[in-house]
Amino acid sequence: MDSFLQGRNIPKERLDSLVEQARDYAVTNGILMIPKDASSPNVFSQAPFTLFASPFPKTLFKQGFDVQEDFNILVDKVSKDFEFLQASLASAMEADVFTKKLFDIHKITREEGIAQKLSLGLLRSDYMMNPISEDTKDFVHGYEIKQIEINTIASSFAGIGSRVTGLHRYVQETYGDVDATIAEKLPTNHAAKGLGEVIVKAWNLFGNKSAIVVIIVQQGENNRVDQRVIEYTIRDSNPAVKVVRRTLKQVEENGSLQEDKTLVIDGKEIAVAYFRAGYTPNDYYSDKEWSGRLKLERSRAIKCPTVAYQLVGTKKIQQVLAEPGNVERFLEDPESVARIRKTFAGLFTLDNGDEGDKNVKMAIENPQRFVVKPQREGGGNNVYGEAIREVLSKNDDSRTQYVLMEKIRPPILKNYIVQVHKDEVLEEDVVCEYGVFGVVISDENGIVENKTVGHLLRTKSTIHDDGGVAALRAVLDSPCLV
Repeated sequence: MDSFLQGRNIPKERLDSLVEQARDYAVTNGILMIPKDASSPNVFSQAPFTLFASPFPKTLFKQGFDVQEDFNILVDKVSKDFEFLQASLASAMEADVFTKKLFDIHKITREEGIAQKLSLGLLRSDYMMNPISEDTKDFVHGYEIKQIEINTIASSFAGIGSRVTGLHRYVQETYGDVDATIAEKLPTNHAAKGLGEVIVKAWNLFGNKSAIVVIIVQQGENNRVDQRVIEYTIRDSNPAVKVVRRTLKQVEENGSLQEDKTLVIDGKEIAVAYFRAGYTPNDYYSDKEWSGRLKLERSRAIKCPTVAYQLVGTKKIQQVLAEPGNVERFLEDPESVARIRKTFAGLFTLDNGDEGDKNVKMAIENPQRFVVKPQREGGGNNVYGEAIREVLSKNDDSRTQYVLMEKIRPPILKNYIVQVHKDEVLEEDVVCEYGVFGVVISDENGIVENKTVGHLLRTKSTIHDDGGVAALRAVLDSPCLV
């Protein structure tokens, strides 16, 4: 493995000083979150981060950017094919009530007539590096990126994540004597700005200058600083746009859906509903949340995302698209298809039948080679190792709520992890996950806006199977291009 991937072994006194300066930079520059164990919803801490930017091959970084606009188009086109969504999700919906309820909302609104023809997507496609050959030693040229998932709802950390580049530049300049050029290798990240600007564009397209943007949030949201950054970029882009935060329950209780499908809350029409909640069953405490979601979907507000976009982000759709001919069903450009297919990892159905039975047997015989994934967003949901045998050995139809994916084998790097409320900072073995943010607006005639706007790098210790910054199993990072 290349020499720059080796540990730094910084003496403790110098490390303590560097960590203190990095924490102070994070707090001063708003790289903050509310810890899960906070005594109050107003107790903030620096978000967890790596002390140094992690090396990442520039060719793979560029590849992720180059393919994002292809994925933006693919998501939009799949979302508009009702029959494909219905057929692809049929088996998953038999075992997964949450996915079925989302699809039922889509079906209801389609049958009564879609009130808003504009769709808005703030997407994030996530990748990990995988070796091209079994015995590769070449970090820069011996790996390829494979897609872990595409997030079509509540794609997080564009806000505070885009500020981590500045933190790592500061740390490197302070530490200074390892590689004087490393700060020049940290690409500027415009993710927050790009997301805010496209929401403003959708608001403009809505055509009512007195209408508002509503951010749909969770009760007791711990990651609201990240969301506030997007809110402030909206206002920076156009101070006339008023932004409010509401839960799904508040939408149901205080929102009024007019006969013409105008949705009014607190006396203001909603132009854009930007979802940072609604991606997990835990967000639906009662029927009121489901009613609020349906009310939004039935309205003429521009949804980010529509429930159809959200369904495209399910793991089952990811698995079905990887099958021969399905990407080609939606994209005519062979180069776009090739760029997308190059990122696909091995994905296998667990549906009932001969093929599903074969894949179950394959996974049970060698569970370390695979990951079992449910139709969920937000991290912490996947099944690994020996637990795969337990899940797939059940004598019922519950397996159809999952898909099977080959386990990616990213290179193991060294970095210091600065965790929340944890004084000891150690150099650890870590792996990275690379995300690319894309934005898309479409109407009944096709694509109106399609851009790649920024990136995200999250890193976790190798002691964790699953990631998730909010769950404190992963931390924010920046790519240092090599």
